[in-house]
Amino acid sequence: MNSNEVYEKELAFQADRRRAAVQFIKTVSDLWYDKSIELVLFRNQLIDRNVSDILDLHEYAGEFVQKPISIFDSVEIAEAIQRLDFPPSKLDIGKLTYEYHLEDQKHANATAFVSDKLKAAKKVEELTPKDVVLYGFGRIGRLVARELMTRTGKGSQLRLRAIVTRGKIDETVLEKRASLLKNDSVHGDFSGTVSYNTEKKCLIINGTTVHMISANEPEEIDYTAYGIKDALIIDNTGAFRDQEALTRHLSSKGASKVLLTAPGKGIPNIVHGVNHTAYNPDEVSIFSAASCTTNAITPVLKAVQDSLGVVHGHLETIHAYTNDQNLVDNMHKKYRRGRAAALNMVITETGAGQAVSKALPVFDGKLTSNAIRVPVPNGSLAILNLQVENPTSKEAVNEIIKKYALEGDLVEQIKYSIDNELVSTDIVGSAQPSIYDSNATIVSKDGNNVILYVWYDNEYGYSHQVIRLAKYIAKVRRFTYY
Repeated sequence: MNSNEVYEKELAFQADRRRAAVQFIKTVSDLWYDKSIELVLFRNQLIDRNVSDILDLHEYAGEFVQKPISIFDSVEIAEAIQRLDFPPSKLDIGKLTYEYHLEDQKHANATAFVSDKLKAAKKVEELTPKDVVLYGFGRIGRLVARELMTRTGKGSQLRLRAIVTRGKIDETVLEKRASLLKNDSVHGDFSGTVSYNTEKKCLIINGTTVHMISANEPEEIDYTAYGIKDALIIDNTGAFRDQEALTRHLSSKGASKVLLTAPGKGIPNIVHGVNHTAYNPDEVSIFSAASCTTNAITPVLKAVQDSLGVVHGHLETIHAYTNDQNLVDNMHKKYRRGRAAALNMVITETGAGQAVSKALPVFDGKLTSNAIRVPVPNGSLAILNLQVENPTSKEAVNEIIKKYALEGDLVEQIKYSIDNELVSTDIVGSAQPSIYDSNATIVSKDGNNVILYVWYDNEYGYSHQVIRLAKYIAKVRRFTYY
């Protein structure tokens, strides 16, 4: 075969792959909107992805498991799922495809394989949707709103019904709120539609009404007047941080649960995937989703502790600047944070080292911590310097983390990166709170000292952890297959 024939064959193969990707995208969308079945590829989201994204994710998946993951196989498995009757689910088609190749002699075809693998789904009880109210509409509130509305599907899980802010709500305010939701300098444009209705004082997101409520105090709100009942209040304001203050939300008519998107005092601080099952939503009404940094480091620390044991360690976070800092030099209640955020690296404190022990008590007194705010608007890095009980090697540590990223309770939390060129902008938009940089790992010659680099999107990754915890509290977690 001459070079021109080879080239023509390559072109034809690429055309076939792209056509298969188009077919795959349609099946993914049909499953989501018709059956509330969400497909992911090794925990990477597939909804609203384009053809190139889909093919790139398959390339990553193949490198990750060291086995070819073909778009043609994914189409076959996805269509088999579509043919069968399953309840609302979240299914990792990468894992299914990988297992299909390993077990191809056991089953007559893809439909028989899928039916056998997902037979436990048939026993899942029907979900009761949960109304959600966002109390506050800042960076985290808007990202949570985006994700809730993008993933509403048939509305069988969380339903965003209202947003509470201070001050009057007129046309100008609604226009600005809608614009901030639609356009984002870091995360790009919202993939849906956003408009507003001045008369009804609401935003209309993807054609769905979301009420805008003005209130200075939680107690003065009657959510039932808006048709909202038994709601989960997600507090993004940071104004209420302890049990007593957050209980005020529960005196509102129509509210039943509260989730704080910050570390809390006197309430369970949860890192979903690590310690959420220790608290029963039937018995606990107020939860905290801890901090973005705590959510980034705790899953990796748990993997290391369970596998090697940790004697002690130090955490240093290289953190994007936040709205808490000044744009130009000015007075600030905290030292150094008054200096211009976009011009300086700023040493400041973080409580993440101590906060880990709230999710993992074994770390009580073991970690010191500090933070450096740097001139990037989003995307952060945690450096864990750990002395371990059992000597190890770089290869062994990486295999441990890779195993936790592939299977077990932390597959939604840890993303294992094999990228030699990973930098902070690459992790913006990552749904996992911990992106483990396998190529940056350092282990001392004696194997007792381990230095791990964990990237995290301190906005988007954390928002996904908030939503995962919200689903647990609301008892709307679907059947999952990872």
